[in-house]
Amino acid sequence: MTSECSPRFLASDNTSGICPEAMEYLLEANRCDDLAYGNDTWTARAADRFREMFDYDCDVFFVFNGTAANSLALSAMGRSYHSVICHELAHIETDECGGPEFFSNGAKLLTSPGADGKLTPEGIEALVTKRSDIHYPKPKVVSLTQATEVGTLYSREELMAIRAIADKHDLRLHMDGARFANACASLDATPAELTWQVGVDALCFSGTKNGLAFGEAILFFNRELAEDFSYRCKQAGQLASKMRFVSAPWLGLLESGAWLTNAQHANAMARYLSEGLQALPGVSLMFPTQANSVFVELPLPAIEALKAKGWTFYTFIGAGGARFVCAWNTTVELLDALLADIRSVLAR
Repeated sequence: MTSECSPRFLASDNTSGICPEAMEYLLEANRCDDLAYGNDTWTARAADRFREMFDYDCDVFFVFNGTAANSLALSAMGRSYHSVICHELAHIETDECGGPEFFSNGAKLLTSPGADGKLTPEGIEALVTKRSDIHYPKPKVVSLTQATEVGTLYSREELMAIRAIADKHDLRLHMDGARFANACASLDATPAELTWQVGVDALCFSGTKNGLAFGEAILFFNRELAEDFSYRCKQAGQLASKMRFVSAPWLGLLESGAWLTNAQHANAMARYLSEGLQALPGVSLMFPTQANSVFVELPLPAIEALKAKGWTFYTFIGAGGARFVCAWNTTVELLDALLADIRSVLAR
């Protein structure tokens, strides 16, 4: 049974398929039987490849999705009476159904505002020093999203400033890297330069948004936090019995370099779309386009007209706000069709 694709999906990079490099390794892993529960050769190779790429002897774990990665990592970084400081738009706050609180057995999220979706040292310190009594959940972790929920990036200098305030108050630093590859590509920085070299204790690195069918990697640079972490994964239903089908596609991204080239392509498509939108009268960007997401303000009738034409995109950022996300397989032709339709509906 076959059907013609009508790819008008720009709501998320989750809508894209599996990239060729990941598919090749997945099929190769399927050729022969191997050991179960992560004891296979593919998982060992993928973990070692991460250590080479980050130039660090980190502990590596694989889980199915981002909510599990963030929730389990945060649960290992504090206790139930602690709190996690994050931006008010952070995915762990707005889109994970209480997962971080659930898996930490109650640790509270404390949110702070910040321009362009980014936490600031001042915002973190305000929450830490707000109260010190026993009735207040003790701050223990700072969680950053790189790239942020509005498509912006933390520079190395910003990350080091946050690490400094974290050191001042004995806080651990977690990074939600749902689009970490896009951040590396845009900032022209190595994975090491954006993580352990600026004091990140744990990174949740997404493969799903970068060409995998599913699968996230959790890297602990502070290895003390990874004690018994495999038990957390098992208890949470995140230990895949056939783990090689999670790790082998990751190895395809890492060994081929597709983890970076996929992100570079997605970023380039977002820049192309951003420039095209800015050339249209009456259209304004809501945030700078720094990774693979474009946030734009459009008249509400135009938004409804685009949806009627079959375009999918999110409008969770307020009336008139639209988010378009580019992926490893987004084409110029698709974006030209979108720009043409936007130009058409605006003309009405």
